[in-house]
Amino acid sequence: MANYNRVILIGNLTRDPQLRYTPNQVAVCDFGLAINRQWSGTDGQKREEVCFVECTVWSRQAETAAKYLTKGRSLLVEGRLTYQTWDGPDGKKRSKLEVTVERFQFLGRPSGGAGEAKPNAQPPQQAGAEDQSKPADYDFNQDVGEDTIPF
Repeated sequence: MANYNRVILIGNLTRDPQLRYTPNQVAVCDFGLAINRQWSGTDGQKREEVCFVECTVWSRQAETAAKYLTKGRSLLVEGRLTYQTWDGPDGKKRSKLEVTVERFQFLGRPSGGAGEAKPNAQPPQQAGAEDQSKPADYDFNQDVGEDTIPF
């Protein structure tokens, strides 16, 4: 039987991302995500629950997350579940389930106050996408001559 491990979540950051580097200088960024669920019970009462999920993102995307994300910001993350185990300070085994983020996308616009973008930072549409040095309204045909086209 085949296995499949894929998680897609939309929520709000519970804290500012924390960027660190491994001894091999690989960027790692950790943040928390809160996912709200609302429903009406059989008695008609509105109910709500919040699921808090720890997320870890690696490499260049980790640096992008640390640069542009702030507490309260809406975010879509896609990744896989990872099970972590370690020995606690009291000698007992500890464990947690977290999401290893493979992709994320900013949702909505940053608002004033919580979730506001960091100063002088303009978020790209999707993390990991290559930066374009030309503006969105750039006419790409102006650089192409007939002798430049390979066909």
